[in-house]
Amino acid sequence: MGFFDFMTEDIAIDLGTANTLIIHNDKVVIDSPSIVARDRVTGKIIAVGKEASMMQGKTHENIKTIRPLKDGVIADFDASEKMISMFIKSIPALKKKMFTPALRMVVCIPSGITEVEMRAVKESCERVNGKEVYLIHEPMAAAIGIGIDIMQPKGNMIVDIGGGTTEIAVIALGGIVCDKSVKIAGDVFTNDIIYYMRTQHNLFVGETTAEKIKIQVGSATDQLETPPDDMSVQGRDLLTGKPKQVEVSFREIAKALDKSIQRIEDAVMETLSQTPPELAADIYNTGIYLAGGGSMLRGLDKRISLKTDLPVYIAEDPLKAVVRGTGMALKNIPKFRSILIK
Repeated sequence: MGFFDFMTEDIAIDLGTANTLIIHNDKVVIDSPSIVARDRVTGKIIAVGKEASMMQGKTHENIKTIRPLKDGVIADFDASEKMISMFIKSIPALKKKMFTPALRMVVCIPSGITEVEMRAVKESCERVNGKEVYLIHEPMAAAIGIGIDIMQPKGNMIVDIGGGTTEIAVIALGGIVCDKSVKIAGDVFTNDIIYYMRTQHNLFVGETTAEKIKIQVGSATDQLETPPDDMSVQGRDLLTGKPKQVEVSFREIAKALDKSIQRIEDAVMETLSQTPPELAADIYNTGIYLAGGGSMLRGLDKRISLKTDLPVYIAEDPLKAVVRGTGMALKNIPKFRSILIK
């Protein structure tokens, strides 16, 4: 193995619906939107990541922006493979190498994923020179990233709200005891906002704008201790066809997102109701951990806490919790052998 080890690079990938993060040598080297722009005429990929996301919603007919992942799984195999390979090639430390080194990878996948979808992820990675590819379930990775010792005979509950899916899992003894994966997450919130702006304000806004609204004034409740300022939103007036601007407050967004958040709450409640009593006792003491970008929605922790009567904690830097956990699993493959899927 000696020589091969010397030629092998280790990378950990969080292949997300909204963002892809890559860790190499314990550093997050890639943190980019999961989106590619393709030239329709030549079929070539012209931009990837941040560059491609700036084009989103502003393209002419020769350029198409694609989000290769939908609901946490690969929807466009070709685009996803190109995207992964372009991200890997743009890692600074690997650029200096004369030829692409063999890669040992740990990639995380949603817990509600099928065999076929799992193979798609694996094959994508093998085609970008992944010699050893391990998969890890997202809630597991999130738990490790939050800093929970998952091997203990203790129950912990993780709610990971990503772009495409919300993963809810109760973890003990290095395994997932009960889990639920719902396809309501950041993307659905964004679409809720687009729909609300259309119906309430007769204003047509694009995805990028809706995303901005979500981040600037998004809220899960209409009572916040430190409310954000109102935001001016520009878009197209559906009645006159002219560009126009309206003011939006966090209360309106709370109203727009209410139904979707209820669905997430219900999923959390359902998972709790399936939890074995001994683990439920542990969770009563440890509470619920939130990870993923969706957990940064203002007041969401309070709202879930009120619904479940449990303490709710948000992971530090929730966007990176999953990739951090994936990176830790990569560093200690023998220890986490039982949770990695070969």
